[in-house]
Amino acid sequence: MAGFCVERGADPAACAEPVLDGTHRDLLDALEFARRWAAAGDAGDELPDADEKIINDALMARLGGEAHEALRLALAWCSVEQWQPPALAVLCRSAEVRRRHAFALLPACRDLAALERHDLKCLAYALAILDDEPLVVLHRLTGTGFEVRIGGIGDNFQLHTLLAHVLVGGGHVPGTAPSAESVRLATDPEPAQGRTGAVATGAFELLAPDGERIWNEGLPDDIPVVEGRRLLVLDEPMYPRSWNADRFFPMLPGTAELTRVLSADEVQTWFTYTCWTS
Repeated sequence: MAGFCVERGADPAACAEPVLDGTHRDLLDALEFARRWAAAGDAGDELPDADEKIINDALMARLGGEAHEALRLALAWCSVEQWQPPALAVLCRSAEVRRRHAFALLPACRDLAALERHDLKCLAYALAILDDEPLVVLHRLTGTGFEVRIGGIGDNFQLHTLLAHVLVGGGHVPGTAPSAESVRLATDPEPAQGRTGAVATGAFELLAPDGERIWNEGLPDDIPVVEGRRLLVLDEPMYPRSWNADRFFPMLPGTAELTRVLSADEVQTWFTYTCWTS
């Protein structure tokens, strides 16, 4: 109900505590369910599906401990995904909420998702959103570098579009700038209604300092931190690629601001942390 109220205009910060405290509790309880299940079974014994039909006397006995505690763990295992919609309602509407809660929730969310019995991708992505984050961007072909401050970006498709808008559209590096519509869809505060059919085209290959690809399907949080800054290298795209320009979180507009162009000496220094020379 609190999540629904936020979707209808209630203050997300005021509603966040009951929603995200409950989310955190059930994430931890579901992980404890998995731990007890594994401890009481044979090696290779697969975890059950997240379905309340599994809850019976045999399951309670396997979990051990007090009956009410075992039931709580089993219910958390079966219903934790139900916290995802209200959690997204508050997380996608307040950077303050994300800053206050993500540190505690994200590890538990990722640990549970790794067990491959729950679909928590949207929750994990929302908890990993970077806000007011400085990003050092090196353009390999031109030997130039930039400091870009990003926020509210749901995935690297959106990041890719905004970097192309700022750097190519701003005349700092060569290439084809993204369409005005794809930029609008990435940044407009008003929610995008449905799939628009607008297409964004890749301008770069996104690379980590060691040359490994940073996938568009991934997150800005995947970009490695070097000397206290996330460091991203842009290269020529290996092949043409395009994608639907709708953003991952319709209610969350992204931002990317060019804060300064790096000097030649700074660029040279940053390139020493990569597998290339400028």
